Amino acid sequence: MQTKQLWCPWRLEYILGPKPDSCVFCIPQHTEEDEERLILYRGKENFVIMNKFPYNNGHIMVTPYKHVMDINDLTEQESVEHFMLIRQCAAILRKAFSPQGLNIGLNLGEAAGAGIREHMHFHLVPRWNGDSSFMAVLDDVHVVPQHIASTYRMLKPLFKAIVQ
Repeated sequence: MQTKQLWCPWRLEYILGPKPDSCVFCIPQHTEEDEERLILYRGKENFVIMNKFPYNNGHIMVTPYKHVMDINDLTEQESVEHFMLIRQCAAILRKAFSPQGLNIGLNLGEAAGAGIREHMHFHLVPRWNGDSSFMAVLDDVHVVPQHIASTYRMLKPLFKAIVQ
C-alpha cells in the first residue's frame, strides 16, 4: 500500500496548539482581535467569521453572539439580522469570488454534521464546477487554493459596506 501525503504546514499550529476550553464562537462583542479571530463583520446580534479550516476559499459563517444550539432559541430580532447577514454575505462572496454556486447551510446537532453543535452557525461556501476534483473523490481531500490570510484581507473591506 502506497502512503499518500498532502503537505499542509499551517495545520501544525492547530495540531500542536492549545485547544480551547470554551466555545470558539462565544467571543466578546468588543475586542481588538478581529483579524486574529478572522472576524469579518460585527452586527448588533450576530457576526461573520471565516472558517479557520475551510472547505473552500471564502468559506465563512454567520453566528449569533448568543450561545444557542437551535435556531428556535433566537429572538425575532436576532433571527432577522442573522438572515439579512446571510443574504449580504452571499452577495459579497459572489462579488469577491464569482462562484458558480454557493452552499448555504445549518447543521443542527451532531447527527446532522455539526462540528460545533453547542453554538449554531450558518456556513456559506463558494463553489465552482469541478471544485470537487479528483483529490476529494479519491481520498476525501479538499484543496484550498488561497491562503486564509489573503482571503481575509480580500474580504474584510467588502464588509464595510454593510449598513446596520
